[in-house]
Amino acid sequence: MQIKDKCALVTGGANGIGFLCVKQLLEHGAKCVVIVDQEKSSGIDAVAKLIKEFGKDRAVFLACDVTSEVEFTANFKRAIEICPELDILVNNAGILNEKRWELMIDVNYRAVVRGTLLALDYMGKHKGGKGGTILNVASITRLNTVEEIPIYSGTKSAVLGFSLGIKSFCEKTGVRILAICPGFTSTSLVSEIQKKCLDFIDEERVSETLPKYPTQPAETVAEAIVELIEKGENGATWVIEGNEPPYAVQIPHYSTFRIPIETLLLHQCLG
Repeated sequence: MQIKDKCALVTGGANGIGFLCVKQLLEHGAKCVVIVDQEKSSGIDAVAKLIKEFGKDRAVFLACDVTSEVEFTANFKRAIEICPELDILVNNAGILNEKRWELMIDVNYRAVVRGTLLALDYMGKHKGGKGGTILNVASITRLNTVEEIPIYSGTKSAVLGFSLGIKSFCEKTGVRILAICPGFTSTSLVSEIQKKCLDFIDEERVSETLPKYPTQPAETVAEAIVELIEKGENGATWVIEGNEPPYAVQIPHYSTFRIPIETLLLHQCLG
């Protein structure tokens, strides 16, 4: 897919990975990018910077709480009015706070589902649309659960599971479903993570374990997102971690993990 002259919507696009993704899309020639983010975010300033660099009408900010069905639906319709030929949706909005787990589930998973379904209603050929691309931001915590942040890991598992399930309908909808799994990235998402963990998880353990994971700048993830949009086939799942080039992964069928109960019990006895 060529991004040039395409229109996109990016949730959580006012800061961090989202903002840099918007910038990358514009650098690749996107006609217009709509940023959907919280009212208290720096969305207005972000758009001002983008307009100064890329020109008038290239970026628009819509203040929206993606956890609200009413707000998200209304702002999605506003985005369509601004960019009638919406081609790309990047479900990027996310938080990491285990102590606010209900909100985290709403932002990290329910909003992704809602955004995807809204986009399918508009872009889907089964609804009279012309097709398009949806990219959902998951995490490597789906591929290798990080025990210190189990609820966050669970939300990202749900994102990837949903993405892999809905990809099967691309032929009918004409909409590619893509997923990216970033590793630990230097953004505000992981700042003071020790204070955001559940109370039974020792802060010292968090401080010792999480730094062992390789980190990367947000720019690396944004570049990988745009590359995946340009090159990925429907259902493609890419990993980007440690500031290394992205690579694709395939989730094996569960039967490949089959272990006879007798073998498992024998290992337990010997252990």
